[in-house]
Amino acid sequence: MNRIVIIGGGPAGYEAALVAAQLDADVTVVEADGAGGACVLHDCVPSKTFIASSDVVTGYRGTEEFGIHSDGLEAITVDASAVHERVRRLAAAQSTDIHTKLIKAGVTVVHGRARLGEDSLGHHHKVKIQPSGDHPEYSVDAGTVLIATGATPRILADAEPDGERILTWRQVYDLPDLPEHLIVVGSGVTGAEFASAYLAMGVQVTLVSSRDRVMPHEDADAATAIERVFRARGMQIMNNSRASAVRRIGDTVEVTLADGRSVTGSHCLMAVGSIPNTADLGLVEYGVAVAPGGYVTTDRVSRTNVPGIYAAGDCTGVLPLASVAAMQGRIAMWHALGEAVAPLRLKTVAANVFTDPELATVGVSQEAVISGKVPAREVMLPLSGNARAKMAGIEDGFIKLFCRPASGQVVGGVVVSPKASELIMPIALAVENQLTVDQVAHTITIYPSLSGSIAEAARQLMQHQTD
Repeated sequence: MNRIVIIGGGPAGYEAALVAAQLDADVTVVEADGAGGACVLHDCVPSKTFIASSDVVTGYRGTEEFGIHSDGLEAITVDASAVHERVRRLAAAQSTDIHTKLIKAGVTVVHGRARLGEDSLGHHHKVKIQPSGDHPEYSVDAGTVLIATGATPRILADAEPDGERILTWRQVYDLPDLPEHLIVVGSGVTGAEFASAYLAMGVQVTLVSSRDRVMPHEDADAATAIERVFRARGMQIMNNSRASAVRRIGDTVEVTLADGRSVTGSHCLMAVGSIPNTADLGLVEYGVAVAPGGYVTTDRVSRTNVPGIYAAGDCTGVLPLASVAAMQGRIAMWHALGEAVAPLRLKTVAANVFTDPELATVGVSQEAVISGKVPAREVMLPLSGNARAKMAGIEDGFIKLFCRPASGQVVGGVVVSPKASELIMPIALAVENQLTVDQVAHTITIYPSLSGSIAEAARQLMQHQTD
């Protein structure tokens, strides 16, 4: 029987373990925090649970237009301790569910840490496992090892978090109250999501962005639309402003910018990216190739340069999404255990930013189309013309579709809308299955529905095709 050791129990690790167990392998998962890893206990699950609370508050915006008198957002109060307790409770429950599923599948779960040991003769790799507590370290000979250790919030030397006023996104749930004035440093996905959520909860928010717009790596039309909503709702956005230092002054924080300006608030959330958890794993000593940033180098079936050693998830730097990490882990096990497997295809991966409104994308980007890298025709439909959007009072957002110039094959799309994470699914299906705009256009949609705009966009591209 093939013995497999998986270092890390996040989405990459536990999904890989379930696949390997299903294929009758002897599987051990070593995880320091708990089943689900940082994704479930500290990052993705907690942040989206927190955002769900902000969505409830958002529901009270503009109710008078619907004939509902609720005294508006000013009458809403948020119990931060209750919100944070719910975040922790649901994260712990999800971790427990994953742990139960692993045990039921026959996986051995070790609470602790592991690293590669000395190189062994033959087709085995020695893994040294250090369980938590006073248990002694022991070694396991594994035919296959999967590195799935994730990543950790990046810490800047001149902005050291103290867990009270200067925070990483993992520390916000320990605050007894909501901040009075939150300065968010970093306008990528994480920074934008937290800025949006706190703004919805009535917190004064200043977003410090080093680029000319928020979410600079997302679709430009989408990012601009969301930035416009942020500003309209009272968020202060400081574009082209790079933070050089953050320091605490009593009950306030001061963020100093590279151009000498400064901004003062009650708290500062640092959202300046992550670094891979690849130190102290014995990778370099074992001969595993590691990129300058610390990311483990892999191919499209999750192999490293050392036979039998695989890597998956955020520690590889491929695409920091839980869905991608899980697929990398599954692919690694299918490949290691001799199953038929297709290499990872990032072109069909749907991604979502959980701001309000949400931003979802799949397939080719606007930048690739404009640069000529990908020939495509496009159409963008504002949701303001959609009947269901009018009924729901949705004034911001759009549907964008890209298709091949001649064949009309759908190659990408962008959605800015409430619940864009759900609306992107039919576009993702079209991209994955190489459907044409004709096929999408001939699909009967519910009326009225937001998804009707997807079919309408396809119909417009059909019309363009005959011009």
